[in-house]
Amino acid sequence: MNAPTLPPAMHDIAVSPPADQAHGLRRLFGAAQAQPVLHLALVANPHVAFCGVMLERLTTVLAALGQRTLVVDAAETSPAPHELAALDLRDGIEPLSPQVSYLAARGLPLRHVDTRGSSAHFLERVLQAAPACQVLLVHAGAPDLARLYHQHALRPLLLADEQPQSLTHAYAAMKLLATRRALLSFDLLLSAAPGSRRADAIAQRLASCAESFLGAALHDWAAVDPACDVREEPGDALTGLVAAQLRGTPEGVETPTATAHAWRATAPRHAAMNPN
Repeated sequence: MNAPTLPPAMHDIAVSPPADQAHGLRRLFGAAQAQPVLHLALVANPHVAFCGVMLERLTTVLAALGQRTLVVDAAETSPAPHELAALDLRDGIEPLSPQVSYLAARGLPLRHVDTRGSSAHFLERVLQAAPACQVLLVHAGAPDLARLYHQHALRPLLLADEQPQSLTHAYAAMKLLATRRALLSFDLLLSAAPGSRRADAIAQRLASCAESFLGAALHDWAAVDPACDVREEPGDALTGLVAAQLRGTPEGVETPTATAHAWRATAPRHAAMNPN
C-alpha cells in the first residue's frame, strides 16, 4: 500500500519535528493562513425581506469559485450569538457545508470596540477561530462595518430591493460609510424578480445619487431572484460581481465598468432618493 500524501503544512511538520506541541500548532495554522484572507462586506438592510436568499446566493458563488467561506452574520436582524461564543468564538461557528461555515454574531462587533472606536480586534479573533477560512463574508450594518474595517480598504456590497424604503436605507448606509471611512466605491445586490422593469432604473438612481451628493461611484450591480431555487446555478452577473470583489481594486485606483460610465452620462445630475 502506498503511503498517503501529506498536505504541505503537515509534510513540513513530519520532516522537521516541532520543539513542542504549541510550536507545531503555530506552524500548522501559520501555513493555513499563508494566503491572505479575502473580505466581502455586505451592508445589512432591514427593509430587504429575503436577505437569507442573498446570503445563500453569495456563498454558492464563493463555493463555486473554490473558496472556503465563513459568514459572520452581525446585522441587527441576525440571530443572537451562541451563549459560549463570548468565551470562545469557535463554539459559535456552525459548519453548513464543506466550504461554508456560519457565525451568528449580532452585537459582537460593538462589544469589541477599543478606545479609537475600532472593532478590528473582533475580526482578528474570528480569523484565529477559523484558521482555514479563505473568505470572510461579513453581514453587518454600516456603523458596525465602519468600526470593523477601521483602516481597511474595501468596496462594500449594498443590499436593496424594489421597495423605496430599502433604497433610502441603502443610500443612507452609503453616506455613512463615505463620511466615516471615506469609502467611495460600492457594489449593489438587488433583490428583484426576473425581468423586472424597475431594477435597472433603481440601480441608475442609486448610482446618480451616489455621484451627485457623495462623490461616490456605484461600481457594479447584480439582481437576485428572491424566489429562486437554491439548486439553481447563480447567474453570470452575480458570479462576475463576486469574482471582481475578490480580485479587488488597487489602492487609490477606481475602474468603473462601462455600465457605470453609461449611468453617469444619462442619469439626472440632481436626482432625488425616490425610485418611483
